[in-house]
Amino acid sequence: MSTDLTDPIFHDEVAARAHLEAIRWPNGPYCPHCGETDNVRRLEGQSHRPGLIQCNSCRENFTVMVGSVMERSHIPLAKWVLGFHLMAASKKGMSAHQLGRMLGITYKSAWFMAHRIREAMKPVHSGPIGGANKVVEADETYVGDKARNRKGKIPNKEAVVALVERDGDVRSFHVANVTAQNLRPILVDHIAPASWVMTDESPVYPGITRGFAGHGTVNHSIEEYARHGGFIHTNTAENAFSIFKRGIYGVYHHVSEAHLGRYLVEFDFRRNHRKITDTERARLAMKGAEGKRLEYRGPRAAAHA
Repeated sequence: MSTDLTDPIFHDEVAARAHLEAIRWPNGPYCPHCGETDNVRRLEGQSHRPGLIQCNSCRENFTVMVGSVMERSHIPLAKWVLGFHLMAASKKGMSAHQLGRMLGITYKSAWFMAHRIREAMKPVHSGPIGGANKVVEADETYVGDKARNRKGKIPNKEAVVALVERDGDVRSFHVANVTAQNLRPILVDHIAPASWVMTDESPVYPGITRGFAGHGTVNHSIEEYARHGGFIHTNTAENAFSIFKRGIYGVYHHVSEAHLGRYLVEFDFRRNHRKITDTERARLAMKGAEGKRLEYRGPRAAAHA
């Protein structure tokens, strides 16, 4: 089912606010300052800004934006709702320049909005992936400048490791180096011990996959991509990487080391929710905006660190 971009939630502030409130407060508003659910009331006088609610317990005022990634933003709510939808629906991502053009906001505002939306997409892991009779593929890749674009210099590449449960979720991590010391904690924390782990022939994996149900490898250097009737392979992880790299090189063109982890969150989110509609995916992202803050000086400081 396609999304109707003429829907008032994308153009009308009242409709957008009602949409966000229904997602965040399905059972009615509650105070983000003290958690009060009953003793709150809407301030609807002409002297009050739209959507303002007062908590009579802690005497604080709030709107649906307070206590979320949208807090203190001056961008209209309808543009926020459309921004969430565009980023949730774009399989290979959407650049800040494109987002700004479509929303009619500055590049600076679109850049920060995009990072706030990625913050909302950040998952809260409830436990490891995999388990008994399940397979988790682990693979690594490198993201960065191409050698032909850096005459006389070694291209600057950043290492990314992905864990992908077959028919399940992906979890991607930016690591300083692909070493046993860096990868072992990731595997132990995010893969259930009863899982089978599939990797390529990298010498880093045999030592760090001890303790799992089994470890299978394929040797890509001799063009081996599957063994044992197709049971042993890393094709699922490589597919996840292929979409990520198409987005980085085709849409974003360049991602700084400081922000690479945020882009991994974005692509993981879309892949992990690929079986639902764009509208449902956007709603999940908007729901994830609650309880998170990302101040402008935060991402800017990280970019220039």
